[in-house]
Amino acid sequence: MSKVQTLSAADRTRLEALIGHEFAGKERLDRALTHASARTQKGANYERLEFLGDRVLGLCIAELLFRTFGTAGEGELSVRLNQLVSAETCAEVADELGLHLFVRTGADVKKLTGKRMMNVRADVVESLIAALYLDGGLEVARRFILKYWEKRATRADGAKRDAKTELQEWAHAKFGVTPQYRVEERTGPDHDPRFTVTVEVVGVKPETGVERSKRAAEQVAAAKMLEREGIWQQASAGN
Repeated sequence: MSKVQTLSAADRTRLEALIGHEFAGKERLDRALTHASARTQKGANYERLEFLGDRVLGLCIAELLFRTFGTAGEGELSVRLNQLVSAETCAEVADELGLHLFVRTGADVKKLTGKRMMNVRADVVESLIAALYLDGGLEVARRFILKYWEKRATRADGAKRDAKTELQEWAHAKFGVTPQYRVEERTGPDHDPRFTVTVEVVGVKPETGVERSKRAAEQVAAAKMLEREGIWQQASAGN
């Protein structure tokens, strides 16, 4: 078994041009693109790099959000951060770079689809960020992150996904708990029901929503709590 499967000279040149950095330590780039399923010696894959890259990405995105959204509260910043460092966003960046053309995996991984394959693409982006950090320092890693994340970070809808998802992420980040929803009442005829739902988060006052379905009432209650706690502006109601 070889220590790390190496890129061809042509592929390395093409990928370095996409990344915007010429690697001094060529093996770092090779390791960043090698999945554990590839035939390598133990540890000659991107798993350790992924661990470091996740932290470097989080730091640079937190810094970007802190600078860009000067009046945003901790709750909104946390929601935006969670979205930007998510596997979905990292996989989008991987696709934008075309990293699937360069990643080395075993035959079993090549057959993966859906969420599992998305996680592989996301992991490779994080390992690539770590390789950039180790090879060129924080400024090199930050430059790459800003190139592919800055527009995503400043989108107007960056903190306005569905209310239940955002409330859950905020509650996890701030209190380490999951919001609890309870149906208080169901009124009206079968063809036009009204559900009253209360959402509770330990540490804050509950909120109540009323709508024609249980799920919609939960969304209303979650949105009201997000607005009251200053995570959403009033104009976000209904998102």
